[in-house]
Amino acid sequence: MGSGGKKRKGKREGEGKRKIGRRASKRKVEKNKKATNTRFDKIELIKLKNGIKEEKNNIDKIKKKMEKNQNKKYKKQLKDEKVKVIEKTGDISRRKKLKISILVTTIIFTIFIVRIAWLQFIDGDKLKKMAHEQQSLDRVINPRRGTIYDATGKTVLAVSSTVNTITVNPNNIAKEDKEKVATALSNIFELEYETVLRKVKRNTSSETIARKVEKEKADELRIWMKDNNIDIGINIDEDTKRYYPYNSLASQVIGFCGSDNQGLDGIEAIYEKELQGEKGRITKVTDANGGEIEGEGENYISAKDGNDIILSIDATIQGIAEKYLKEACIDNKCTDGGNITIMNPKTGDILAMAGYPNYNLNEPYETTIEELKPIWENMSETDQVKEMQKVWRNKAVADTYEPGSTFKLITASAALEEGITTTDKEGEFCCTGGITVAGVRIKCWRHYNPHGPESLRKALMNSCNPVFIGIG
Repeated sequence: MGSGGKKRKGKREGEGKRKIGRRASKRKVEKNKKATNTRFDKIELIKLKNGIKEEKNNIDKIKKKMEKNQNKKYKKQLKDEKVKVIEKTGDISRRKKLKISILVTTIIFTIFIVRIAWLQFIDGDKLKKMAHEQQSLDRVINPRRGTIYDATGKTVLAVSSTVNTITVNPNNIAKEDKEKVATALSNIFELEYETVLRKVKRNTSSETIARKVEKEKADELRIWMKDNNIDIGINIDEDTKRYYPYNSLASQVIGFCGSDNQGLDGIEAIYEKELQGEKGRITKVTDANGGEIEGEGENYISAKDGNDIILSIDATIQGIAEKYLKEACIDNKCTDGGNITIMNPKTGDILAMAGYPNYNLNEPYETTIEELKPIWENMSETDQVKEMQKVWRNKAVADTYEPGSTFKLITASAALEEGITTTDKEGEFCCTGGITVAGVRIKCWRHYNPHGPESLRKALMNSCNPVFIGIG
């Protein structure tokens, strides 16, 4: 091959190589371009991804923000609703509270008004009395009880004598003097010191220490008060005590009195209104503690004595009846005792009404029955009272019994008054030992030996049943 050929061949080879080089370069460029494009695509993809992420994040943020805003809005709405509900509830509660307050106030005022009305109109008099008692010191003066005389009007069967009642005003006694006063009172009147001290220390306006105190004891207290310079807080008030000069005479007729001079039995109880009189008073105004108020004096209302009573009982006849009744009961061993009633047939006056056993009017709670005296102190109070009630009872008027032969006097008196018979007509009546009335035979007490012919006088002497049945 020539040089030209070689040149052409070399040229072609060089061009081929150049072409190949250009192609390779082109490929390289394309490859680089592709690689660059790929990188660019990757970068864009990354950017796109990042953008998407950011958008997502932004969307999430927006969502969260929206949700947050929605939550805030919801919460606000909810809060507003709650506030509205609370306000509405508050309004209802306020109304209810107002209604309840008005109702409660009305009820309270109604109760107050009712209570005031009750105190004013229902308890008014009672409270006035209590206020008066609290603001005043009121001491009672017992009246002298009426005297009881026998039929002569001279013999005294029951009489009241002057004694004293000792009271204290604890609030008027100085604190340092209370024990000294209690000691003196307990010594003078022979009382228990502790009991007296309790009374002296009480927060009251008045306390009674002793009743029915004799003049000698009262004078002893007056001297002690003067020596110890005590002129207030201790009161010596006039009182009366019932005495029965003849002790047991007509005891079941007269009866006896209690510690307050009230009649408990017999004439003393039956004629209580006539005998008791009207009580007097010593009153004075005091402060809230019962103490004296300066310048306030005492108001003295004197007592009005009771009326005297004259009985139909004759003390002499009564004494004789009691003497012989006692002898008869002892001699005949009458375990249930006995009674005698003596009457003036012209006037019907009871001259004597004796009962056995009787009791001492000055000591009505002490037995006079000899059989009971040894065991009296060992008996219970109930048994003692039962036994005394048997003695206190006036059987002549309290117990019921058949009149029996005593009624024959009434029958005889009626027959004489009507002129049916005379006193001493012999043989006018005849006792055969009995008489038949309505198919029933009534015997004479001496039916075994009949009285036979009798006058009215003899029939009375013989207490003949058939004669008086016939007259009746």
